Amino acid sequence: MAAPKVGAAIIGPGNIGTDLLVKLMRSDVVEVRLMSGIVPDSPGLQRAADLGIDTAADGVESVLERDDVEVVFDATAAQAHIANAPRLREAGKRAVDLTPAAIGPYVVPAVNLEEHLDSDNVNMVSCGGQATIPFVHAIDRVADISYAEIVATISSASAGPGTRQNIDHFTETTARGIEVVGGADEAKAIIILNPAEPPIMMRDTIFARVRKPDADAIQASVEAMLAEIAIYVPGIRLLLCETDGDKVTVMVEIEGAGDFLPAYAGNLDIMTAAAARVGEGVAHHRNGVRA
Repeated sequence: MAAPKVGAAIIGPGNIGTDLLVKLMRSDVVEVRLMSGIVPDSPGLQRAADLGIDTAADGVESVLERDDVEVVFDATAAQAHIANAPRLREAGKRAVDLTPAAIGPYVVPAVNLEEHLDSDNVNMVSCGGQATIPFVHAIDRVADISYAEIVATISSASAGPGTRQNIDHFTETTARGIEVVGGADEAKAIIILNPAEPPIMMRDTIFARVRKPDADAIQASVEAMLAEIAIYVPGIRLLLCETDGDKVTVMVEIEGAGDFLPAYAGNLDIMTAAAARVGEGVAHHRNGVRA
């Protein structure tokens, strides 16, 4: 007999929340039972209702009232999550934070999901963090990184108001995640919004200075990490892995799944894919199955 699905809610019916909803509707272990926003006639709430999902327009309030919701995905904004987090914790809800609030530990599924399956609040870092931290970790585990710098290039068309208003949060949070989760002693993050038409796919470049350069070991570690990420982000591709002395350069491209967002919005897709992976990991953990 199959284990019961874990009930979930999504706060924030925008592009991120809607794409996440579509992904989770394919899940065998997580069931979205509520989509909540603050604008009653928003297109996101209407789409959710059309898909048969209960909806509400009172933000976190309806989520707190639902006894059938265990995991809450917060796709709102940093300030909103800062207000929501203690209330969700008090209500016994597990929060997966897709905002820059960073109240809970950073989680990158391919690197450290197992360590935080019991956490009541986890943060998904940033799109650039989800795309690059795994490869920083892959390099560091075999070559010991003293300094890492990442450049995330995304289509301007895939950068909404939230992204544009949180550029500073992006760079600070991503750099910190590269150090804390990726293992680099020191890090820097840069984001570039490319206005090209047609829109470009997301591309991320990782530059690392290492103490133990071994081109074969680095290549093998990076390729192994690519396979781990591809389990939940099938559109990720390795374009370059090069070691020159103590300098390592890795470049990846991410094509989105096209669930709700366009395929070029790999930066948004990797966030929702990673969040869905975390939710499923929590569900498996609850059911006694390795994530």
